[in-house]
Amino acid sequence: MTATPTEAQRATVGPTPEGVTLPLPQTGLSVEDERTVRKQELAAAFRVFAKFGFAEGVAGHITARDPGNPECFWVNPFGMAFGQIKVSDLILVDHEGAIVEGRRPVNRAAFVIHSQVHQARPDVIAAAHTHSLNGKAFSTLGIKLDPITQDSCAFFENHGLYSDYLGVVNDFEEGRRIGVALGEHQAVILQNHGLLTVGRSVAEAAWYFLTMERSCQAQLLAMAAGTPKLIDGETARAVRAQITGPIPGWFQFRPLWDQITRDQPDLFD
Repeated sequence: MTATPTEAQRATVGPTPEGVTLPLPQTGLSVEDERTVRKQELAAAFRVFAKFGFAEGVAGHITARDPGNPECFWVNPFGMAFGQIKVSDLILVDHEGAIVEGRRPVNRAAFVIHSQVHQARPDVIAAAHTHSLNGKAFSTLGIKLDPITQDSCAFFENHGLYSDYLGVVNDFEEGRRIGVALGEHQAVILQNHGLLTVGRSVAEAAWYFLTMERSCQAQLLAMAAGTPKLIDGETARAVRAQITGPIPGWFQFRPLWDQITRDQPDLFD
């Protein structure tokens, strides 16, 4: 991934002390070090999702493409609580669902959905999907998010809608269709199911899931209260350029990373 913010993104940074620079994702890492970074971010993302209440039984998964073998990805063990997942618990599977590394089973829906998303989007490092409350509630409407807040502008003309709910995803063809609905976007709403987001890092995919879930909540509340006023398209696009992309997504996740790794350092085990 690139570690260079755009001009629009630089413009959002306020006064900075001389000699101080904002943190950026590490680049030029060896395969082994990059794998470690991805797995650590993955374990941290699960812990963060647990704190936000996104876990529901055995549903939900976040994946990270392996840097040494892009045809394989790391995923959470089936039936393990998000809040207990450590780096050593992660499972490496290929796109057919065969376990390459690990000692626990994998949710079939995880590799059926994520394998097709990863195949459809070679630029994507990570994908996140859970049955979060506001995301699944909003998904029942069969509509896309509107640009009604600054945060929701991140998804203006930047998310798809998959409207063919056919039950628990056990079929690769349905996974392929989800990949088609995602297209080149940051996210896709799975009707009657929930949300799925992607990123060029685990942190980016996790952050956009978090903010999309909150954007769904905001729109549900606004629609219940009245008729939300829309942000005009030109402004929404300008805001999207400022707040989306590999750097903003990664950076927005930093406070959550700092907090969860301080409070739950066992995730690194």
